[in-house]
Amino acid sequence: MTAVAPDNVDPIGSAKAEPSLTPILNLVASGMEQVNAVIIDRMQSRIPLIPELAGHLIAGGGKRLRPMLTLACADLVGYTGDRHYKLAAAVEFIHTATLLHDDVVDGSGLRRGRKTANIIWGNSASVLVGDFLFSRSFELMVEAESLKVLHILSNASAVIAEGEVNQLTAQRKIDTSEEQYLDIIGAKTAALFAAACRISAVVAGRSEEEEQALDLYGSNLGIAFQLIDDAIDYESDGATMGKDAGDDFRDGKVTLPVILAYARGSDADKAFWKAAIAGHKISDDDLAHATGLLRQTGAIADTMARARHYGKQAIDALDRFDAGAAKAALIEAVEFAIARAY
Repeated sequence: MTAVAPDNVDPIGSAKAEPSLTPILNLVASGMEQVNAVIIDRMQSRIPLIPELAGHLIAGGGKRLRPMLTLACADLVGYTGDRHYKLAAAVEFIHTATLLHDDVVDGSGLRRGRKTANIIWGNSASVLVGDFLFSRSFELMVEAESLKVLHILSNASAVIAEGEVNQLTAQRKIDTSEEQYLDIIGAKTAALFAAACRISAVVAGRSEEEEQALDLYGSNLGIAFQLIDDAIDYESDGATMGKDAGDDFRDGKVTLPVILAYARGSDADKAFWKAAIAGHKISDDDLAHATGLLRQTGAIADTMARARHYGKQAIDALDRFDAGAAKAALIEAVEFAIARAY
């Protein structure tokens, strides 16, 4: 695996440029124009509120990493058709719909540095427009004329919903296990990454082995991505993260850093975590104390180390594919996802 360590030095000791999404952005630039055209067309409705609300989130500055992965993986497997444009748009609609629903469930007020749709238009409108986008995504899946693609993306949608419900049941429960946490992020984040990558091999008619390799790449990238998100919730700021710093802490979400810090803490530390996750300690001072405990116990550092492990698994999954611009871009996308923490 290419070095992604904090000191940003490659295995032979020479300085290495900061990883970025520039390679994958350049690789899929023309294809993303096609995808964006589909997105703009399919979010239209005779009901003006629908494109207004959907457009607020879709145009909100997100990287659109998931549809970019669909296009990059299509390039990797040599696909020359055009069905992947609609499928990439379907992936983005699924993701956007889940964000709309998540913000309602979490009561979030900020996403990507902007007010969330539920704050501007209310919870009911956000949920219903999310449902509209889910419906549009299924239209696009059907138009791909592949039952296997339909199965993969529809299953991913169901798994995401299961993950959200699982997370809801674990909220404010300090005894949430590491196993349950990994199950949650494997469902709510990694499932769509995996599906977004795998469907490119399906439409290209590649082997089951190549499908599984891209699924493994996407799944491990998704887990690494979420682990870093959970770590920087305590280490970053709103401008960097695109959401309020400490949101997970105030929402009582038991993420891996908290699980590790709680297990390693003293009796006094455990008492603090129990009160904090229950919602009784949510001030800025409490957040600062929590962050201090996470650092003292090595919980943040170990979460980042775990992310690097999953990142290596993602990169290793690409071993069966030939070297080239697409493979290099997909590898650097992993490195970028992890480097966000440093």
